[in-house]
Amino acid sequence: MVVRNELSDEQTDRVFQALAASTRRDILRRTIAQEQSVSELARDYDMSFAAVQKHVAVLEAAELIVKRAEGRERLVRANPEMIARARALLARYEDLWRSRISRLDALLAEDSGPDTDTDPGSAPRGSAPHPNDTEGE
Repeated sequence: MVVRNELSDEQTDRVFQALAASTRRDILRRTIAQEQSVSELARDYDMSFAAVQKHVAVLEAAELIVKRAEGRERLVRANPEMIARARALLARYEDLWRSRISRLDALLAEDSGPDTDTDPGSAPRGSAPHPNDTEGE
């Protein structure tokens, strides 16, 4: 059975590319709050209408937004399903890294324990000798 939450490598690349630009993240934020026309979106940016259309096209290709025609206007709204899928992907990455950090912490804790040295008089690994210690005594 294919799980719908899994993003393909291509979809993942498109999502991260779409979210890489602050303008696109802002467009996504605005369209989560409410559906807006491309013209309404374009009014708030210091760029051409065509540039805003290109940002919208990148978001649409990543399936983060859905665009529909209503008369002569093109209305844009966020796609909550794809946002949830992207969020789930990021949560899996977070879990993976938290797990790796926990394992590293456990490994470091084992290495720093008192029973790591076989010679009770030797300094712990990686530490410098005490300044009052002299060799040959």
